[in-house]
Amino acid sequence: MRGTVLAVDLGGSSLRVALIGEGTIRALHAVPHRSEAEADPAQWWQGVQDGAAALHAADAVGFAELRAVAVSAFTRSLVLLDETGAVLRPAILWGDTRAESVLPALRARLPSAHPEVEQVNAFHPLARLSWLAQAEPDTLHRAAAAIEPKDFLNFRLTGQVASDVISSARLAASAGLFAPADLPSLLPRLNRPGQVMGQVRPELPGALGRLAGLPVMAMAHDTWAAVLGLGALRAGCAYCISGTTEVLGLLHDAPAFAPGLLTVDWDGLWQLGGPSQHGADLLAWLAAMGVAAEDPPPGDPLPLLFLPTLAGERVPHWDAALRGAFLGLTRDHGAAEMRRAVMQGVALNNRTVLERAEAATGRVAEEVRLGGGGATPGWAQLRADVLGRPVVLTEGREPGLLGCAVAAFAAVEGASLPAMQAALVRPAARFAPDARRHAIATRLHAVFSQAEAAVAPVSRALAGFS
Repeated sequence: MRGTVLAVDLGGSSLRVALIGEGTIRALHAVPHRSEAEADPAQWWQGVQDGAAALHAADAVGFAELRAVAVSAFTRSLVLLDETGAVLRPAILWGDTRAESVLPALRARLPSAHPEVEQVNAFHPLARLSWLAQAEPDTLHRAAAAIEPKDFLNFRLTGQVASDVISSARLAASAGLFAPADLPSLLPRLNRPGQVMGQVRPELPGALGRLAGLPVMAMAHDTWAAVLGLGALRAGCAYCISGTTEVLGLLHDAPAFAPGLLTVDWDGLWQLGGPSQHGADLLAWLAAMGVAAEDPPPGDPLPLLFLPTLAGERVPHWDAALRGAFLGLTRDHGAAEMRRAVMQGVALNNRTVLERAEAATGRVAEEVRLGGGGATPGWAQLRADVLGRPVVLTEGREPGLLGCAVAAFAAVEGASLPAMQAALVRPAARFAPDARRHAIATRLHAVFSQAEAAVAPVSRALAGFS
């Protein structure tokens, strides 16, 4: 296939802009950033402009061969626009839990028979809009649309205010709840991921001005893009994106439901799973305390538990008050054991999610495709031993960017997403579970689940302290 794609991936810790041709990154520009409860969307847009300029300087030939633009970004975040397209306030990001305070009153107003009511928690867009109605009523009154971060970047590229059926699924499913919640309906136009949502508008600043008229893809969120870039967007395959957050899911060819998991129609494939609050970022947390982030060698699971809930939890518990804990510490444990326990705790949480998804679908995951900062050989083997499923690493370190390229090339070449996924994604290494270590991990996972239930009331009590 000829030409290149401009791919943008806004993650929790950096914004990456790349030129990709035939599945290979020709040039990459990354801008680190820190994501708190809120962020200024203008900084994201400036990062895209700076990235385009850097790519043009690094590979002018590849830049001249661009055929399309595709943008993915983190989800469970809201950017509010007024009727003119102006941003009304800083974006509310995925980890914001301030809506916890309005949940009792909100739930009391909602009809209990509505299927979306069970999904309403502190991270839900309906709850966040209710919090805004209380905290910033004038802002909400002026709002015309609530869109996701990637949608904001697409808006700046094309002038079109739109989202997609996957990223905005929770907002779309709340259509019958806006009136009883006394909230305006801010749902934008929704596209299917993989289709063209608009063209780059003329007279954009800098290097972006060279792209006028190029098609801009309607992507879904960064998880969907990364799953596509891992070659996992197919029924029976599981994925794990280990980055700032940990996202794990199983793809199935029919709807199924499991406690604590999100079931989202990924345009004909149903994803069971979703984002947990912490992932590979826990290694940065350890490093800040002087614990080196080394890849663990193969070894037996440790009888040392770490509950990876340092700032509440989304999947599978949906409890903003949960806190982390080490259990089973002895004087014999040092930095290496604590590091392994942290990595093991993330894998044990993965197992809870995967077991629930497999039980709901009645199928066993054929493999788990692993990507993100936590996609290291040592952690892949540890996860395989805990999960009892083969774990596969793919070539390259940027599945989100590659997923953007897969979708864009499929559109401009007139190919299907599965066909382009198969053509561009290449497996690099496969890690099979060790039977003996998996048996130990099975016993340990039972204790891990007991520990979570036992510690939860203590966590909530401590979270109540100011």
